[in-house]
Amino acid sequence: MPLPFHPCCMKLAASSAIFLLAACSTDRPAINGKHIPEHTDRNFISQLGKTDLDRLTDLEVRENTQILQALMVKLYKRNPNELKKSAMAGPEETAAAVFANQHGWRFPEINEAQGSHAIQQAFHPDFQGDRVLSLIVGLQTMLIKAHGGKTDFYITDSIDPQNIFNAARNIEIVVWQLSNKRDSNGQLTLLTNEINDHERNLSFEREFGKMIGSLDLYAILLSEKMQRHITRVVQSIPTAVLLPF
Repeated sequence: MPLPFHPCCMKLAASSAIFLLAACSTDRPAINGKHIPEHTDRNFISQLGKTDLDRLTDLEVRENTQILQALMVKLYKRNPNELKKSAMAGPEETAAAVFANQHGWRFPEINEAQGSHAIQQAFHPDFQGDRVLSLIVGLQTMLIKAHGGKTDFYITDSIDPQNIFNAARNIEIVVWQLSNKRDSNGQLTLLTNEINDHERNLSFEREFGKMIGSLDLYAILLSEKMQRHITRVVQSIPTAVLLPF
């Protein structure tokens, strides 16, 4: 059966599509009464070598990176014991230091793992390192690899839409793992959403849903532009494996 997609995520996918398309407009439209800010580099020479699709790619990567940084802070707050393993600073300071990217996304605390290896390591029962750091670094480096190893795009760049589609499916797998993977004591490996008699917090699902929506939209746009078919992989989510690039 195909990977399930929560109705909440479907709505967020549509919202992400509107946001990404609108953000490339020069009219600075408003969504929910708020104007989308212009990029400060819009009129610089660096923009001369970019098509509208390149600018959309810049935006998609930038937005998803910001979401991952915010998710890192939220994960540390829900899982403070993981933060102690890295002992950089508080959640916000640690996330800011990680995303400053002065280290090539290689951290000795997580065995310098990246991509799918780092993601899988974060859920491995024998891993003693910082699971939050491993998961977020894995997701961020996976996204960079899916975009051809770059975070800034120009007319000469080429990105495979299949890689973008696979990245979205991998995030769906991660969302399932966060809700279902447990340690030997039956406790969730990493705490995220909280649903009880007093609180219903689905903020993690919403943020991951935004990422999935923007990646799916971008993959479709790339596929149409390049006239390249996307293979839609069908997996049963409990046994799903991370898709390669």
